[in-house]
Formats: sequence, structure tokens, C-alpha cells
Amino acid sequence: MGILGFLDTKSKALIGLDISSSAVKLLELSKSGGRVKVESYMVRPLPPNTVVEKNIANVSALSEVLQKLVSQSKTKTKDVAVAVAGSAVITKVIEMPAGLSDLALEDQIADEADQYIPYPLEEVALDYEVIGLSETNPDQVEILLAACRRENVDLRTEAIEACGLNPKIVDVEVFAIERAFRLLSEQFEEIGNQVVAIADIGATMLTLSVLVDGKTLYTREQLFGGKQVTEEIQRRYGLSVEEAGQAKKQGGLPEDYEAEILVPFKEALIQQIQRSLQFFFSSSDYNYVDQLVLAGGVAAMDGLRQEVEDKLGLPTAVANPFANMAVGSKVNAVALASDAPAMLIAAGLAMRGLE
Repeated sequence: MGILGFLDTKSKALIGLDISSSAVKLLELSKSGGRVKVESYMVRPLPPNTVVEKNIANVSALSEVLQKLVSQSKTKTKDVAVAVAGSAVITKVIEMPAGLSDLALEDQIADEADQYIPYPLEEVALDYEVIGLSETNPDQVEILLAACRRENVDLRTEAIEACGLNPKIVDVEVFAIERAFRLLSEQFEEIGNQVVAIADIGATMLTLSVLVDGKTLYTREQLFGGKQVTEEIQRRYGLSVEEAGQAKKQGGLPEDYEAEILVPFKEALIQQIQRSLQFFFSSSDYNYVDQLVLAGGVAAMDGLRQEVEDKLGLPTAVANPFANMAVGSKVNAVALASDAPAMLIAAGLAMRGLE
């Protein structure tokens, strides 16, 4: 059907563009001789309230940042893969007759989609992928149907097109994380066969994905993120948003910062991760995970990995999708290494150009 394109597997060089609540992250990858290389990379912060809880609130402000981002990255690629939040997408596995042609299958799905989608179909973007023959009925095939409110797609494509780029693919964040997991799995022995939880901790949202054999089994989003630290710095020390954000990154805050702000935040974060894991255990056949991976901008926080590992009793690592990649000459390797935990979704999107 290809209306969204997040299930389309045709490969072509493209930019992975992760639009979060606090920043836009650009990444372009290439592949030669079996090794992946970072060709372009850039991160720029967004003005406050440009994106609110992963919903675009100011298209023109976003487009202006994108224009600067593309210019600074010096990329020549025009095709873009972007993502919508998993909570904005409905996915359902349905069954259809096995002998249908692609066109007939597309027509039948379009005819029957309103049974599965709780919105008027004219307000929805649809896509599908054939998974394979049904295990219970060999005359049927299983179809993964995915649907998203068209507004979520249109606002992203509008901002991207306004700066001269082509929104080739609209993916889903949870699919992008799953794809980027392949890069992480190369860094751990047998991690691909284990139950792995990835906690992606951004500015305003914590997303927990649990993968088994490299496939997403469970995902949960909740409002919690690093913005809480910034806001507490503002409140306690009388700083602006910009000043608080800069102080958080560069240091120089009063001596009580760690005890009064950082320690309580880490404790609350660990509780949120633990709660998300409990939700997973109660809704699945699993009562354990083998490995926890921390991703997102908060993941690089000093001492966090060790505290999470100690408090939860789980082997814990910080995500670095670039660990085994070459880095191009126009890429700031130091900045890339610093931002690596926050680039997981962008990496998953950029990998679409390598498939």
C-alpha cells in the first residue's frame, strides 16, 4: 500500500531524521565492504514548545531548524526517513486469502480496514506487510496492518518539504529501535537470542521496548524525562531554560545540585524503569530480562548506568550504535561519541538506506 512507507523495504541512500521534543538529530550512513560508515551527523536543539510530547506544534519553527541542520551537516542526500511515536500508530495482525495478487490484496485491505481502525479512513494513513502463511490455516496469509492519523504524517512531511527535502519514508519509532538493535547486538555475546529491554530516556518521554530474538515483543511509553532536571535547575537557581540546559551539560552548578536534584531524579528514573518492567512481566509469559540497555540523551548521565545495574540487579549497558562504524572526515567524532546514546532512533532510520 505504501502510503506511509514504514513497511517498504526498498533501499536507497537517505537521511535518518529523529524529531524529538527537545532536538532534531540527523544521520546519514553508507556501507562499503561490509562496514558501515557515518557520512553525516548533526544535532540541533528545538525552540521550546516546537514539539510537545512528540506532536509537532510549530511547523515553521521546526522547518527553520531543519534548514540549518541540513546546511551544517553538508549532506547532499535529499531523501529522508522520519518516524512517528509508537503510541500514535495502531498495528494489528490480520489474515487474508493466500492467493490474492498484490493489487487485489491492497484493495481488500482498503475495503476491510475500517473494521480495525477506530478513526474515519479519510483521516488515516495506512500501510501493510505480508508476514507469511498463517500457522493455523495454510489458505490464509498473515498481514501486519499499520495505521496512523494522517495529521501526524502530514505535519512531518510539511516541515521536511519546506526545507527542500523529500520525506521518502515515515517509519515508527519502535521499528527504528528494533532495526538499530542489530547494531547493538554485535557488541554483546549472544544478546540477539536473549530477552533485552531498551529504555530510551529522552527529554519528556521514557519508552521501554522489550525484544526477544531481536523482535519487539512489548513497548510502553510514559511521560518522564531529562526535562525534569532542567526545570528543577530553573526553579531552584533562577535560571532561564537556555541557561539551565547549558549548566546541566557544562557544569558549574552549586554544590547542592547533585544531592538536591540529580540523586532524586536518578531514583525516580530507576523506579520508572522498574515499573515499566513490571508491566511487561504482568502482560507477557516472561518474568525476567537478560540485559537492559539505556538509550536517549539521559543515558549518558554520569554514574547512571552503574546505579541502574546495582538497584535493578540487571546487566546494564549504555547504547552506542556507532561502536563498530567508521567515521567520515566531515563528522565530529568526539561529539558523535557523546551523542551516541541519543542517536538510536536516528540510526534505525538511517539504516533504511542500507537495506
